[in-house]
Amino acid sequence: MKIPIRFSAFIAACIIVIVSFFLTEGAGSSAVTDQDEVQAYTSNLPFPMPNVQVARFPDRIVNITNFGAVGDGHTLNTDAFARAFQACAQAGGGRVLVPAGIWLTGPVQLKSNIDLHLERGALILSSPRFEDYPMVRTTYEGSRSVRAMSPIYGVKLENIAITGEGIIDGSGDAWRPVKKNKMTDAQWRKLIASGGAVDRQGNTWYPSVEAMNGPEFIRKLEQGSGPIPPEKYAGARQHLRPVMVSLIECKKVLLDGPTFQNSPAWNIHPLMCEDLVIRNITVLNPWYSQNGDGLDLESCRGVVVYKCSFDVGDDAICIKSGKDEAGRKRGRPCENIVIADCVVYHGHGGFTVGSEMSGGVRNISVRRCTFLGTDVGLRFKTTRGRGGVVEKIYISDIRMKDIPTDAIGFNMYYGGEAPIPDSDSKSVLVSRAPAPVDEKTPRFQSIFLKNIVCTGAERAVLLEGLPEMAIRDIELENVLISSRKGLECIDADQIRLKNVRILPRTGPVLSLEDSRNVTMEKVSGPEGVELFVKLEGERTGGIRILETDLSKAKKGIELGKNVPADAVIKP
Repeated sequence: MKIPIRFSAFIAACIIVIVSFFLTEGAGSSAVTDQDEVQAYTSNLPFPMPNVQVARFPDRIVNITNFGAVGDGHTLNTDAFARAFQACAQAGGGRVLVPAGIWLTGPVQLKSNIDLHLERGALILSSPRFEDYPMVRTTYEGSRSVRAMSPIYGVKLENIAITGEGIIDGSGDAWRPVKKNKMTDAQWRKLIASGGAVDRQGNTWYPSVEAMNGPEFIRKLEQGSGPIPPEKYAGARQHLRPVMVSLIECKKVLLDGPTFQNSPAWNIHPLMCEDLVIRNITVLNPWYSQNGDGLDLESCRGVVVYKCSFDVGDDAICIKSGKDEAGRKRGRPCENIVIADCVVYHGHGGFTVGSEMSGGVRNISVRRCTFLGTDVGLRFKTTRGRGGVVEKIYISDIRMKDIPTDAIGFNMYYGGEAPIPDSDSKSVLVSRAPAPVDEKTPRFQSIFLKNIVCTGAERAVLLEGLPEMAIRDIELENVLISSRKGLECIDADQIRLKNVRILPRTGPVLSLEDSRNVTMEKVSGPEGVELFVKLEGERTGGIRILETDLSKAKKGIELGKNVPADAVIKP
């Protein structure tokens, strides 16, 4: 029987509608599964965690090649990217597609409801021409600043993403100064031969004289009174290097898949963002890169970071909330954050809090992460004048190997230096006398570390508070660290060590100075060690040693001359 042509067309149309329905349903199911994965990471936490929403987009694709983009690595595509984003936004949002190729461009300015998707083989290459980057008001290192616009830039956007298997390269080598002691002699000679300028001391190379003289230009510019338009700073543009990815006051943000590398300053900097999911990304910077942080979360809330890899020149995963008075006035803590299943190969710190934490940091979970050769493993840093409270931090199941300084380090005297001092660094004497306690006094408290393993570190643990504000309520449980030096604790209160094994090659296993209410339960060290516990300082007291065998050390406890005779409480 022959079916009428019109009826056949009707049946075909119905089939298309049905198939489209199932395709749409499939996409929706994928999104639900995606949301469930994020929900799994944010459940069963020791603090209340709001639901973090994953960005979703209309089923629409806008290819940058349809707007004149040329992926030859030489054609500047800034306008083509802008036109593609504009067209996608006007159509109601969707995906701006970057196909395989090298896409040279100035700043890419994101828009709401758009996923910037890089296919495998796609490389967005930021222009090395400084004049392609206008001057903008922004925030850098915790304070208001004028900088060159970031290569990837978005302000007050909602529902945005950067996804795919491609690469974003910030052309950081065009911007960054380099210190001589971070190069071999051959590398240094090659760098100087490439051009640029070297400072009078011969210690630092700059890409240009303008970059080297930038601070002096700014000092003279700001001597006058009244507001200064951003464009007036253009004379110091090469000094005012941008972070590579700047997302400011954005909501519902997804970074999923790409490699972010070679940034002029910090690599990825979400500032005051909410509902932020970062997963499956790779972040790379040369180990010598100045200010080459990986991910800096500043005053953000509702963040999930998982299955990411970092190999960078400064702190890898860093939590911040503004600097000094500016951060305190902003008053937005970094809070409700989960970091899990990440690997850090190099960086000043694997996971870091501070030093710009003046708005506070709280409700952070870090678990199942691996740090390989990071200068510090778990790094907390602040200093007098910051203010701010860091609390309710829960860290568990961390593996570390070959840490050049502290496996676990809390430093409340941070002076801005790298953990491994440069040869031209100048040591600064700090006062151990108590200072007045006010809004400028920082606090580290209620921080819990569990199931930590480290094979090889210079020092196992440093807990260093301030005389006027002890670091307090710190708990280490199920910890095993092999190191050259043991645990050092200065100006601390309410410290609990449970099932902790420290294996130093030299010195006491534990050294406590001006520390109070320290409980050691099932703590052990290497058999035959010279000294187990050394106590110093007239404020030391309330030391409890429970279920701990001191007989395996040649000497169990040594009291300094100023330590009260009753500092150790007998069980």
